[in-house]
Formats: sequence, C-alpha cells, structure tokens
Amino acid sequence: MVVEIVSKEFIKPTPPTPHHLRTHLLSILDQFLPSIYVPMVLFYMDEEKSIPAATSNSRRLQLLKESLSETLTLFYPLVGRINDHLSIDYNDEGAYYIDARVNHPLREFLNHIDSSYVSQVFLAEVTTFAYGGISLGSFLSNIIFDEPAAITFISSWAALTCKCGEEAGSPNFDSSFVFPQSVAYLREATFSAIFSPFLKKGICRSMRITFDASATDLLKVKTTSSSVRDPTRVGVVSAVLCKCNMATFKVKSGIQKSTLITHVVNLFQRVVPQFSKHSMGNFLCMEAALVRANETGLDNLVFHLRKVIRKADGNFVTALQGDGGWLKFSEYIKEIGKEWNGEAGEIDFIGFTSWCNFGLYEIDFGWGKPTWVTCTASTKSEAVFMNTIVLIDTKMENGIEACVFLEEQYMVC
Repeated sequence: MVVEIVSKEFIKPTPPTPHHLRTHLLSILDQFLPSIYVPMVLFYMDEEKSIPAATSNSRRLQLLKESLSETLTLFYPLVGRINDHLSIDYNDEGAYYIDARVNHPLREFLNHIDSSYVSQVFLAEVTTFAYGGISLGSFLSNIIFDEPAAITFISSWAALTCKCGEEAGSPNFDSSFVFPQSVAYLREATFSAIFSPFLKKGICRSMRITFDASATDLLKVKTTSSSVRDPTRVGVVSAVLCKCNMATFKVKSGIQKSTLITHVVNLFQRVVPQFSKHSMGNFLCMEAALVRANETGLDNLVFHLRKVIRKADGNFVTALQGDGGWLKFSEYIKEIGKEWNGEAGEIDFIGFTSWCNFGLYEIDFGWGKPTWVTCTASTKSEAVFMNTIVLIDTKMENGIEACVFLEEQYMVC
C-alpha cells in the first residue's frame, strides 16, 4: 500500500501569537522527560455516502487547515521551538502539516491492522483514502504536552473544525508556575540519564493485542486477592503483559531475570483541589518497581503495579510544587535509580503508559467518531520506545488495546 505525499507546508496561527507570549518556560516535570514525539493516529470512516469522495475530502481538508490555524492561536507553544530544554520560543513559523493520499479504501487498510507496523506520521499528517476515509496523525512533543493535554488540543481542533457549538476550551499553560523549573536541576536526574542502561537502539517491532470487556472482567475476577480487592482493567492487563514479556525475555536469555517495571502516573486526580482540566504541560510522573525472578505470579504482578501507581499520592504531588519542588523531584528520581542499584546489566525492563479513560473515541471533527485510534512508531524507533507498552481504550466499551513495542529479537521469538 503506497502513501502519496501531496503537499507539505507550515500552518500558521491566525491571529498571530501576541508579543507578550513569546516565551513559554518548561516545568520541572517537563525537564525530566526526553525530547521525543508521541505519535497518535485517528481513523475515520466516511459516513457521508451521498457526497462524492473527492468532494467530501476536499471540503474536509480545507476545513482542517482553517481550524488548525485557529487552534494554534490557543495552543501557541506548538508553533515554537525548544530552547536548551528550559523554554520554548515562538516565532509563529507554524506547525508542519502534510497532506497525503492512499489509493485504497480505508476499510481495506483496517482489515490489515494486525500487521506489525502502521504507516508513520510526522507532526501533523492528514491522509485521505479512496471512497472517503480519512486519518489524522500527529507527533506532539513529549516535553510540551502530556497525553491528556494532547487530547485536549486535538479535541479543540475538532470542535473548531465542525463548529458544532461545543467550546474549544481555553488552555492554561501554567505548569511552570505549579512545578517551577530549575537551572540547577541535575542532568543525571533526567529520564534519559536514569534509564540509560535500558534505552537500547536498534530495530523496533510492534504488535497490537486487544482485550475485550469480557477478558478484562475475567482477569479482574482471577486476580482479586486480599492484597488487591478491586483490581482495575489497566492493572490486570498490565500484569498479564508483564508476565508474557518476562516469559519471552527468559526464552531469549535462558534464565529468568528480575524485571524493572515502570508505569506513567497521571497526577491530575492525585491532589486536592484538583488541577484545572485545561492545564497544559506535563502533569505526570514515572513510578518503578523491581520484580524479582521468583515473583512472576499474576496476583503478585497486580499487587506490584498497584503499589507502584499509588506511590504518587496527594502529599507527593504537593511536595513537588513551589520553589523547592525541583530538589524533592531530584531526590525522588534518585530513589527510582536505587531500585536496581547497579544491577542494570542483570535485569530486564518493561515500561507502561496508559491512554485509557481520556475520551479518545469521542473526538468528532464533523464526520462521526473515530473507527480506530492507535499509537505507532517507526521500525527505527527512538530508544525510549523499546520494550514499552501503550494501553488505549478500544471503541467497544471497557476493552483495552495494547500497542507493544519490543526489540526485534523478542518479537520474533
């Protein structure tokens, strides 16, 4: 299946960014993260059967460009450039936008979504399919937006596109005031420094594993114990995938090693009062647990993951705020490093991120809700994608799709 690039251009914000908003400071949580792009793609089937595909797509593409220009005015950091991992400077150059076409129906493409690789997107790419299907792909910088913020941006773009009367939202870029940055922040306490022993370069392979609602319900029943009386669907799916990956690692190495498991934790609901839902930036942290070789039981893995995720409580989030927050955060990152205490060469690694419960399948640009939403990466992926798993809601309620990215040697096992 060949993708034809029709055009490449920069979409500028309309009206331009005000002069007093020319610099955006990164927060301490932004500083921690690696400078990568998180790729997300939304696929839409054509529901306007009475309109010829060419006419329908042409109209949609024009609306998308116009509404993106309006949306960028609200989300002005997206038209800036990262400056020394401390700030983003805006020059209103615009967002890079690609218009592409595929001479096959979207339905034909979706029939092959179990393949290990989904076509790559860059910053913003709109791809039209024969007979009217369309996909929207975006790479949003990881140090500018976390996943909830990225979804807020795309939802606002959708609202301005369909002009359905819904509010596009008024984003608040206040994260650097909540979690002030520090020039003295230790470089050895960044994600790339702490997890460098596990960030391997090479060929990355991916696969999609779907758990429907009945499967997650059954797993919750099977893993309920005195230690975890109310397991969540994210928790049980994470535990099953941990167990499967650890078994794969064992086959390759010949021994069962200890495994470092990390999970990204959303901080929005961890503090009282809660942060505004329109707050942009990174409101997340990384928690980690070391699972020993003799702790691979499913119940035990559910317990470890629950313990990890609940470390980031309200007291922890409060301690990160204010001028002394960077020092507390540096100490916290060093503690994560002590989990393996020099054992990095002797242990395996699995990283989790959850995009569940964020309303991805409610994003409507005026031609219906998405048929499929997924995360993708190229085969020559960033090292931070290696041996990581992204969990996403399925279109059917309470299901989970796991996008699994592994080193090539594990995927062919």
